[in-house]
Amino acid sequence: MIQKSTEETAGGSEGKGDGLMQISSRFTIAVHIFACIDTFGKEHKITSDFLAGSINVNPVIIRRILSQLKAAGLVEVKRGSGGTSMAKPAEEITFLDIYEAVECVEKEGLFHFHENPNINCPVGRNIHNVLDAKLTQVQQALEAELKHITLAEVIRDTRRYISAETAPEKG
Repeated sequence: MIQKSTEETAGGSEGKGDGLMQISSRFTIAVHIFACIDTFGKEHKITSDFLAGSINVNPVIIRRILSQLKAAGLVEVKRGSGGTSMAKPAEEITFLDIYEAVECVEKEGLFHFHENPNINCPVGRNIHNVLDAKLTQVQQALEAELKHITLAEVIRDTRRYISAETAPEKG
């Protein structure tokens, strides 16, 4: 299930109050950043303020994500008049690269296990044995899928949708 979230705060994730675990919106913000770099980079200086206008979040959030993407070697950020650009061709940047760069999940993994299952209960005593390998399998499957999707696909689709919006209607 994909849900649109409310604006991310400077330090947290979405999904508050609905009981669903969600990957941080930093991932989709980062992908949005790359789409903007491709779409507007030749005509505009891509700054955190410019990106914040498209993504509709505080520029502080954009700067934090750009810093993470830069540390991962995915973008180049030139202070002052330079703006932001991709550090590699879009074909070489996968969703997994972005996912890992913006730290969408905690070091413990995608699933946060409840802290203290009751060892006096037969279920509580064995729940880690039951679930740990399965949850690891699910996370590995997600990461394998993320590895197969590149920014080139996002850019192609973004261009197609924008082109369809500006194409004259046939009739």
